[in-house]
Amino acid sequence: MSRVIIVDDAAEAVADTPDGAVVLIGGFGSAGQPVELIEGLIESGAKDLTVVSNNAGNGDHGLAALIREGRVRRMICSFPRQSDSWCFDEKYRAGELELELVPQGNLAERIRAAGAGIGAFFTPTGYGTPLAEGKETREIDGRGHVLEYALAGDLALVAAHRADELGNLVYRKTARNFGPIMAAAATTTVVQVDEVVAVGSIDPEHVVTPCVYVDRVVPVTRTLAPTVAAGVAR
Repeated sequence: MSRVIIVDDAAEAVADTPDGAVVLIGGFGSAGQPVELIEGLIESGAKDLTVVSNNAGNGDHGLAALIREGRVRRMICSFPRQSDSWCFDEKYRAGELELELVPQGNLAERIRAAGAGIGAFFTPTGYGTPLAEGKETREIDGRGHVLEYALAGDLALVAAHRADELGNLVYRKTARNFGPIMAAAATTTVVQVDEVVAVGSIDPEHVVTPCVYVDRVVPVTRTLAPTVAAGVAR
């Protein structure tokens, strides 16, 4: 019997998120961002969150809305600022939001390491820069490396294309980005999908995230994010 729970309501799926949780949120800009789950997280009332994501939100929806509502205390990401990152900008400039900037490859590897049970690793990326200040360094094969620690989450919010009733997942194109590694790196993983299909409907060779990493699945009708033209003032 599968331990995966299929939940009809996004807010119900994340209602037990505690204040101060570390939340891994998939997506690369708008691609693969679990907007409906984030909206459910806002409804849950959880606050003082540490959010790990590639970006710090776009426009006024999804992760940007979570930041706008003052629910995020700390942001760990690679690209916090874009032309439409006004929610992050406002909170950061007001001193209401902390930022840890992590090179994208390091961010992905820190998350992957957590899912693989690896406590830390040495990488040359960031060595000799302000990002390495205060961190352990070592010379390996004549090249400087910096020690980076694994980055696990209490909760992962992921958007996939399709799940079967056991919770095996497939993704759609670039929406695959951070989802698979985040699903493996969190204590609880909640996934929104376009559809849930019968067991056996997904070719095992096409499964990207096995059901062992998934706790709850929420079938949703996707909300398309509004388009914001680059350089247009808000």
